[in-house]
Amino acid sequence: MRVSLFITCLADQMYPHVGESVVRVLHRFGCEVDFPETQTCCGQPAFNSGYQDEAREVARNLIRAFEHSDYVVSPSGSCTGMIAHYYPDLFRQEPEWAEKARRLVAKTYEFTQFLVHVLGVKDVGAEFGHKVTYHPSCHASRLLGVKEEPIELLGRVRGLELADLPRKEDCCGFGGTFAVKMADMSEAMVCEKAANICETGAEVLVGTDMGCLMNIEGRLNKEGKPIRVMHLAQLLEEGMDRHGKQ
Repeated sequence: MRVSLFITCLADQMYPHVGESVVRVLHRFGCEVDFPETQTCCGQPAFNSGYQDEAREVARNLIRAFEHSDYVVSPSGSCTGMIAHYYPDLFRQEPEWAEKARRLVAKTYEFTQFLVHVLGVKDVGAEFGHKVTYHPSCHASRLLGVKEEPIELLGRVRGLELADLPRKEDCCGFGGTFAVKMADMSEAMVCEKAANICETGAEVLVGTDMGCLMNIEGRLNKEGKPIRVMHLAQLLEEGMDRHGKQ
């Protein structure tokens, strides 16, 4: 199965190891992964700021970059949600590009979506003997409907104790440009999220979107909380390596 990695700006610039974990997990299940180097931003920052023309031009580039891909997989529910939810509407007055956008939507998946629904994998054969809590990102759960897939994957990791996160549906306060424009409100939201995470007694916080995880990790570090923060792809890869050494 041929898969193209859509790395996203944040992972590419600040968390490339997350993309590497995605690739390694997909390799374990027989995927041939490529990386179209012409990919750039999905256009979400411009779109959310009201610059639809600029977002449209960025979107054209991304559509071209993955035009010949069989599947596109991303470690971000936020960026995948931008494509799935907004791309067809961005080009509603351009039928040719609207069709190209729909073709991209049809083959683009968030990482856990792809594992569970395309590869049919719920048990990756991992072992991770820690207490973990999971933060569901707003865009993944609300735009893509990705709710049970991460829980199914975590639930089959040997030795992992999954602690339910209080008020897990609440936003962490990042929201991309929201954290810049509404900094005080954003800080209050992430403080509440950090407090709820600490309440679980978890050693590890896991999620599927590095925007949220970056924001929460920053708050936890500021408060001196020794909680490890990981993307789910990292946890699965590390757990698969541990299990393989048994």
